[in-house]
Amino acid sequence: MKRKHVFGVIAGVAGITLAFGLGIAVGQQTPPAANQGVKISPPTALDLTDEIDSVNGRQLRLRIVTIEPGGAVALHSHNGRPGVAYIVQGTLTEHREGSGTIDHYEGQSFTEGKDTTHWGQNKGNIPVVILAVDVFKP
Repeated sequence: MKRKHVFGVIAGVAGITLAFGLGIAVGQQTPPAANQGVKISPPTALDLTDEIDSVNGRQLRLRIVTIEPGGAVALHSHNGRPGVAYIVQGTLTEHREGSGTIDHYEGQSFTEGKDTTHWGQNKGNIPVVILAVDVFKP
């Protein structure tokens, strides 16, 4: 009878250890090296050279970014490329350096300034559609 009890304790400890180890592995997220399952519409751009003196050679552009379920936008910076984004459909999970992770839901907007370095992913089961506007230097 003692042998059964010892075996049960060992099996229980092994199970807890395995579950804890899997929890840590699943909880770790590594930014993708490249975009995955992402479509970006051709930009609509306006050359700002004659629009605003301080942005000579830059464009104001608007794009539609679609991220398929399971897709991700690779880690990137907005230094020199400020922008705003609006979630048209779905939920975008954004991983922003220095700020952690935040979910942006349909109907919400957010800004991307010079200090923004981030990546995003679609954890949902429908495409995430984002209306993205930025000042860009081609």
